[in-house]
Amino acid sequence: MKRILISTALLAGVCTYAGGFRVSLQGVKQLAMAHTSAHAEDASIAFFNPAGISFIPSKLSVAAGGFGAISSVTYQNFDTRQTYETDNPIGTPLYAAVAYKVLDNVSVGFSFTTPFGSTIQWPEDWAGREIVQKMSLKSMYFQPMVSVKLAPWASVGVSYIYATGSVDWDKAVTGFSGTLNIKDEKATGHGFGMGFYFRPEDNLDLSIAYRSPVNMKAENGTATFNVSQAIYPLLGLNANGQDKFTATLPLAEEYTLGATYKVTPNWKISAEMNYTGWEKYEKLTLDFENAPAGNQTDPTVLVNPKNFHNTRTYRLGTEYKFNSMIAGRLGWYYDESPYEDNNFIPETPSFDANVATGGIGLNFGNLGVDLAAAVSFPKSRTFNNQNIHFAGQAKARTYYFGLGVNYNLN
Repeated sequence: MKRILISTALLAGVCTYAGGFRVSLQGVKQLAMAHTSAHAEDASIAFFNPAGISFIPSKLSVAAGGFGAISSVTYQNFDTRQTYETDNPIGTPLYAAVAYKVLDNVSVGFSFTTPFGSTIQWPEDWAGREIVQKMSLKSMYFQPMVSVKLAPWASVGVSYIYATGSVDWDKAVTGFSGTLNIKDEKATGHGFGMGFYFRPEDNLDLSIAYRSPVNMKAENGTATFNVSQAIYPLLGLNANGQDKFTATLPLAEEYTLGATYKVTPNWKISAEMNYTGWEKYEKLTLDFENAPAGNQTDPTVLVNPKNFHNTRTYRLGTEYKFNSMIAGRLGWYYDESPYEDNNFIPETPSFDANVATGGIGLNFGNLGVDLAAAVSFPKSRTFNNQNIHFAGQAKARTYYFGLGVNYNLN
């Protein structure tokens, strides 16, 4: 019986082409300053460090925003010299947060974000169509939190993470002259966040934060084979050409160290380092109910080697207030890919990248409006992934823009 070889990045985001499938777009003000987060000015800090909500200068703070992510990947097959380029729709990550000071030393908050998501669309006739033709991902994080001030200059915070997600993925099954659609709309996972926030001096903020792994579990996924009905019994499919599957994807843990220093009352500089524990993503196991997708010993189980390794991201941002109404922001960060060339996968194409950011902030009393933009400069990759028999060269282009608002009430 011919086995169906499936290489999948189930539930893996495809919006960002540097640090794996982590989409660093959770605050417009933060993006403009290289996505640094050690500046507790409004509720948008809630996602980054729950302890920071204790240092928001208002009793009630609300923040929300959205982004546009424009990206494309170009692949060249060295054997045929043919070139293929993705035609991705614009990704639209969102965020919203609220923080409220219940007591002088106790604050509560809530954060909603979409840290993994977007769509990658390859041509139907491209060389890697048996790996992926199209993958669309949506994910949402819901984080209630509480923060307590241990002293006027220090706070601690914790959050609970409830995550939901969906995936819709198409690939060719040329051995059966058809296609396969993998879909799950009810994947869920749980985790937590915690952090410390310090302001030992009026001009210095320090942030230490940790976000735990979240195991996204797809327990009732559907695999639909668009092949000849005569093959249905061979693959163990039902009358609709479908089979069930389960899978678990570990979303990596993240450690953050950040600092912001006010050089003058109007000028501040932020620096940050993120350490992401990608090595937990060593493999992805897809367990079909009937379809022969794996090996001879357990034909319905497919194990996909991923071999990710831990990464670091270095960030440097600055803000200058020209007057009480207008602030200008700039930043730069370097993001590492979590896998080597011999593990390159076209479902989640990832590159080492330098990213330049910038934006402005407008203050209208209690209301603030933030604009940001960023351009990524990914390093091209020449690869040969023997696990999926896929080789060539890949290049990428990525642009981001965002609009955010915040409202602070004393």
